[in-house]
Amino acid sequence: MSKDIVLLINRSEITAGTRGASLGPDAIFTAARKNQKSFFVKYPIEEIKEVNYLLDRPTEYKFAKRIDGLLDVYNSLNDKVSTLLLNHKFPLVLAADHGSAGGTLAGIKSAFPTKRIGIVWIDAHADIHTPYTTPSGNIHGMPLATVLNEDNLPCKLNELSEDTIQYWEKLKQVGGIAPKALAEDVVYIAVRDTEDQENKIMERLQMKNYPVAEVRAKGVSTIMNEIETKLADCDSIYVSFDVDSMDPDLTSHGTGTPVKNGLRPEEANEILTLLAKNEKTVCIEFVEVNPCLDEKVNKMAEVTMNLVESVINTLND
Repeated sequence: MSKDIVLLINRSEITAGTRGASLGPDAIFTAARKNQKSFFVKYPIEEIKEVNYLLDRPTEYKFAKRIDGLLDVYNSLNDKVSTLLLNHKFPLVLAADHGSAGGTLAGIKSAFPTKRIGIVWIDAHADIHTPYTTPSGNIHGMPLATVLNEDNLPCKLNELSEDTIQYWEKLKQVGGIAPKALAEDVVYIAVRDTEDQENKIMERLQMKNYPVAEVRAKGVSTIMNEIETKLADCDSIYVSFDVDSMDPDLTSHGTGTPVKNGLRPEEANEILTLLAKNEKTVCIEFVEVNPCLDEKVNKMAEVTMNLVESVINTLND
């Protein structure tokens, strides 16, 4: 059954440690125009107001940089995504950095407060740090912790200011429901660059990761069948695709934190199209294309454009 797609653009890049991801969504549009792809013009485009002016100011939140602005982004996404879903739209999100993904998930939970949400997180990184455990203070490493309402205090490294604590609690509570999802309903694919604190919380919560080697050994279709079984009790599924899940040698280094030995673009395409075919999937998000870091002249955006096109075609089957 064809989905009523809306392209939702979020250019805020305030949670990353590098600059340029705000240009990612437009780089994907540029790649589409260069390759004479017209599929983007077929769908309505809506935008979240960006808050990148905060990058021009110092942040007082050492262990949660610009968390005050991120709270605004979360609230905006919560309102927009929930409204789209309640109007039977399919949000296909093109975002800058990964830090805002918790706001997308807040919107899904706000739309479906009694439903159980499954999460397929395709990424080189686990993104489950908290202000208490972060080595960098960059919140693009924390979105899943906001969704799971986790502080990971057993691995605490940092002493937080009272203001930081208050903002962190507000971030986790966006939409008025916390947690938004259960750890048992999160599946990682291709995660291969984690810190000790993340490893420990993943082990404590028994979170499943499919490393690239396992994807190849079993095959994508087998992995997808296992994920479908694991998430069988979920009512809705959200898919988050970070382009650094792919091998930079096969794509480019046009992303903030590239990691070797990732997925092949063909594997990513198969994974995403099978997830798009799943009737439970209600939202797919693409993040972290950064043309400023691309040594191959917008190659990452071109690869991502092809993936987006495949997802759109599948959603329209």
